[in-house]
Amino acid sequence: MTRTRRHFGIATAAFLAALVAGGAAAEAAGVLTIGRREDGTTFDPIKTSQNVDFWVFSNVFDVLVRVDKSGQKLVPGLAESWTVSDDGTVYTLKLRDAKFSDGSPVAASDAVFSLTRIRDNEGSLWSDTYKVIKTLEAKDDHTLVITLTQPMVPFLATLAMPGASIVSEKAMKEMGEDAFAEKPVGSGAFQVEEWRRGEKVVLKKNPNFWQADQVSLDGVEWISVPDDNTRMLKVQAGELDAAIFVPFAKVAELEKDPNLVVHKDPSTREDHLLLNHSHPPLDKREVREAIDYAIDKKAIVDTVTFGIGTVANSYIPKGALYYHADNLQRPHDPAKAKELLKQAGVDNVQLTYLVDTGDTVAEQVAVLVQQQLAEVGITANLQKVDPSQTWDMEVAGDYDMAMNYWTNDIIDPDQKTTFVLGHDTNMNYMTRYQNDRVKALVAEARVEADPAKREAMYVELQKTAKADVNWIDLYYSPYLSVSRKNIENFGQNPLGRFYLEETKKN
Repeated sequence: MTRTRRHFGIATAAFLAALVAGGAAAEAAGVLTIGRREDGTTFDPIKTSQNVDFWVFSNVFDVLVRVDKSGQKLVPGLAESWTVSDDGTVYTLKLRDAKFSDGSPVAASDAVFSLTRIRDNEGSLWSDTYKVIKTLEAKDDHTLVITLTQPMVPFLATLAMPGASIVSEKAMKEMGEDAFAEKPVGSGAFQVEEWRRGEKVVLKKNPNFWQADQVSLDGVEWISVPDDNTRMLKVQAGELDAAIFVPFAKVAELEKDPNLVVHKDPSTREDHLLLNHSHPPLDKREVREAIDYAIDKKAIVDTVTFGIGTVANSYIPKGALYYHADNLQRPHDPAKAKELLKQAGVDNVQLTYLVDTGDTVAEQVAVLVQQQLAEVGITANLQKVDPSQTWDMEVAGDYDMAMNYWTNDIIDPDQKTTFVLGHDTNMNYMTRYQNDRVKALVAEARVEADPAKREAMYVELQKTAKADVNWIDLYYSPYLSVSRKNIENFGQNPLGRFYLEETKKN
């Protein structure tokens, strides 16, 4: 869940030559170098909801239950099997023989510790989802028993969420949360060797990983290159093996390069505009509606995504479970927008719009939105912000509008729905949106066992969120990444996970 992009002029021959000269760094035997936009924020699984963290530590930590490459099916992780009681409240999981990166065994007590933290720790961004856990018990080192307060249909799916990664209780307590968050002890394919803040995360193969014999790479380096076009040039020049967040405008050019492979992986990504409901006049629904009518989403898709994206009409992504294809999609109607502003009794509306510097798409969208809002009498003042600061500003409420995106982390709609519509801990994804009926329905949908009734609940939630304009849905798009031809098995599943334990560098 993040933001993103930016245009560039013609690169000089000297600059390209410098890139080529530095390209030898990418040739280190067995080390995969991946360019990304911004640096991560933490390696404490419960204290982030950002892809920039999840996508890295999904290969540093392991979870009890995994999601397969299709993004549709749950498969064994640290838990090799599980059973569920007839009443749906007791889950008994059998843990496999696995070790943490420091060589200590992964025990059921570590799972008890990890799941208790995500439920109870004051810093947990995911506590609401796990409040359904009544008790956690390690029957023995390999048997975990979880008892819920009531049946919860997506519970197994929530165990696959990166925030529910299993951490070492001993290491966490000995190191302390802050130190652990910098250089954790994990049980995934790779371990953190070094984290140079703002520069790169250096991972090396974890010899204690329970599937270590299947891991080809010696290591992975996630390198921060904030400017999108610079990042693409580094891949073209061979200085990076791969890069994520390919700008839409660069796709056609990169596809013509015989040394590269452009990946358009099916995704659960939705880009949207956050609105801060606590800032007048955004606290008035008519004003939020006016903004939605004023923005021409089709023009944004055509201009900015070059037709690769599709207009979004729901917070649930197209193709995901319970997506409501017939959800309301407000047309571009400036006259209607002006009428609504008049009804709300507001004029000369001034809004602060956060824009990530170096993010080509975010900057292009911001300019188009600024122009479109100006047509109805709303002034959007663009505030360029370093991507590393945007999140904190949104959490603090220091914004009126901000472009963001979300990708699902579990296969069930409960996670995003809870985080966006029914969550107090994170102020409904920093929008400060409040609707008590919606919050109650989110909780009801989580425990409804009848698929038809549950689907009807999610349809109602999608309709209500759109009616309330909790945010502005913009577009859906695939994951766009690029790698050099000598890299095999690089890419993401629909939830965004990179299977770097299967990636090879020839």
